[in-house]
Amino acid sequence: MARFKAKQPSSGAAEKKKPRMSNAERSAYFSRREAAKVLRSVLQGDAHRRAVASIKSLVYSPSIKNKKATFALVCQTLKHLPIIKDVLEGANILNSRWKRQVELVYIITYDILFGQEISFVGDAEKFLLQRKVSLQSALARLLVRKKMKCIEDLLDRYQTPDVSKPRYVRVNTLKLDVDSALIDLRKQYMVEKDDLVPDLLKLPPKCDLHDHPLVMNGSVFMQGKASSMVAAALDPDPGWEVLDACAAPGNKTVHLAALMRGKGKVIACELNKERIKRLADTVRLSGACNIEVFHGDFLSLDPKDPPYSKVRAILLDPSCSGSGTVAERLDHLLPSHAAGQSANVDETERLTKLASFQKKVLTHALCFPQVERIVYSTCSIHQIENEDVVKSILPLAASHGFRLGTPFPKWHRRGLPVLEGFEHLVRTDPVEDKEGFFIALFVREEGSVIHPSLSPDSSHLSLVQRTKRKNLSKKEARIRMPTLYGGMFKMFLYSKPSFRVNLK
Repeated sequence: MARFKAKQPSSGAAEKKKPRMSNAERSAYFSRREAAKVLRSVLQGDAHRRAVASIKSLVYSPSIKNKKATFALVCQTLKHLPIIKDVLEGANILNSRWKRQVELVYIITYDILFGQEISFVGDAEKFLLQRKVSLQSALARLLVRKKMKCIEDLLDRYQTPDVSKPRYVRVNTLKLDVDSALIDLRKQYMVEKDDLVPDLLKLPPKCDLHDHPLVMNGSVFMQGKASSMVAAALDPDPGWEVLDACAAPGNKTVHLAALMRGKGKVIACELNKERIKRLADTVRLSGACNIEVFHGDFLSLDPKDPPYSKVRAILLDPSCSGSGTVAERLDHLLPSHAAGQSANVDETERLTKLASFQKKVLTHALCFPQVERIVYSTCSIHQIENEDVVKSILPLAASHGFRLGTPFPKWHRRGLPVLEGFEHLVRTDPVEDKEGFFIALFVREEGSVIHPSLSPDSSHLSLVQRTKRKNLSKKEARIRMPTLYGGMFKMFLYSKPSFRVNLK
């Protein structure tokens, strides 16, 4: 009993030390740990070549409190990561405990060697600070081994030229009109209206609006021009039922709601459990009351079910390589980018798998009996994810009565000339336009419908359309029209659990 009481003062004293941290110490302590959490997510996704949210999206999520400090720490640590890894290996100071928290070690090592020594409160900070001399010695040896005179010379090996682009914001017309937004923003910035996308405003590069009141209250959304073109290309009428098939983080979803003036219904599908939270937050921030968030797989939806049988427009922005937004996403800071050409084989395999998935979701979108407009978009520059996907689907789309529409007729940059109708496709260039997007619009010709009583497996066999094929016999149609779903795809299609969340 006496031994127990003797320990109590020590425990109490330790507890009393925590509140003594100054504001600067507390801010630095928590920023490092928030940065380590983001860094872990980014590095794990990059290591497995798995699509994750961009660094900016992760940092500016509601769960991160000190956003500016966290963003700077993550970016600078990634920028110096190859050096930090070599230094830690050369110093040979990490035991098993700290190897399990290696992302936090990376963050603190950056601060010790390259950052500002504001505060080093915390066990990990103290452990590494006690070994600062070893870290500095390892860094000096690295410079000698690499035959470099300074740190800047080392960093030059990994740097990508900065892509400076205008800051675009989209006015959320559910809350604010464009003229009022212009008046408010012009108090601080040079602002002009975009000449292509309604409700889009253009500001000078590197304007930091994350803490601006209009952004914080959802009156405007920070959204790139190419991204804003996607919902505008679909152009749904107010009162329609619209489906956003791969909705998170939700900027395009709430743009649809605004274009529909809050009327009708937008069904926002998202399979990923973590991303569904971000989607719900975006919807709440927008103030849209006509969005229904569905946590589940778009491929599991039965087009003939009553909730979906009246859908008239589908926005399809599936998982892609993200190759058109590597500068915006800061992907050039990731280890896989530093690996360069050695990853080409793996990247080709990854693109092939992505294209296969993209074809499946586009095929499924064609099955909805009342759908009139479908937009297929990616933020990829690769032909295999863009023109090749559209080209492979066009015969099936034509059998459903669809043709390629021409969104933004005045836009000069069109698809690659590898298929008939390429001039209808939209591309944006990652160099000239600062983002690389692709948009294809499918429009159903008047009078072409799928018989509502048939399942997705057989709906393509019974069509009423004003085309040359209308006189084909059913037998001929079966021979000439491809089967939509194989047995393995059926297993995948119906294996995903789902539930619906209503946001009011």
